[in-house]
Amino acid sequence: METLVQSTLAPESGISFFALFWQAHIVVKVVMLGLLGASVWCWAIIVDKIMLVGRTRRQMSRFETVFWSGQSLEELYNTLHNRVNHSMAALFVAAMREWKRSHEGARPAIGSLQQRIDRVMDVTIQREAERLESRLLILATVGSAAPFIGLFGTVWGIMTAFQAIAASESTNLAVVAPGIAEALFATALGLLAAIPAVIAYNKFSADVGKAVSRMEGFADEFSAILSRQIDERG
Repeated sequence: METLVQSTLAPESGISFFALFWQAHIVVKVVMLGLLGASVWCWAIIVDKIMLVGRTRRQMSRFETVFWSGQSLEELYNTLHNRVNHSMAALFVAAMREWKRSHEGARPAIGSLQQRIDRVMDVTIQREAERLESRLLILATVGSAAPFIGLFGTVWGIMTAFQAIAASESTNLAVVAPGIAEALFATALGLLAAIPAVIAYNKFSADVGKAVSRMEGFADEFSAILSRQIDERG
């Protein structure tokens, strides 16, 4: 008898997320699909950026090891100039290419060579920063907009709940619950898209800043080396 009473008082099983989606209003469905798509897009960007940042760090470490190993600049340039280079290697190749162009011909143009090399390396750093920062704006946009889009779905779900109350002329929980549930589901999807996007944006922005600072440090050191050689040849 006690078991029968407990089974009678036990709540029914909850509604699944899939059922919440199919029962939701068409507007809320569009919001949910948009948030799910944004979440998938953000995670694709996050995975790509994790690989890109890790690869860039390894490339810079390998290049620094080779550069400071004592190998001549000419040999290193001959090894790298026909490849697709990024980060520090791209800086080195750009500066050496300007160096070699300025020394070609019967009248070497070394009067303002130091300024040209610095300008070339600055442009290369800017280009590398843009490459590393690509699609970070998407993460920032999703992180800031997704909660509000989810809130829009929440408001619409609550409106649906009140319409159900008005139509049934009853405040029974069975009438109100579906609208409230889909409203909360839309809010959860908004947070699900926004939280990883914001965390990833802050993390990758810091990583890009560190990489750019590291390249700027190398550019200053390499500029000093070339400046010393320019003075010796002058």
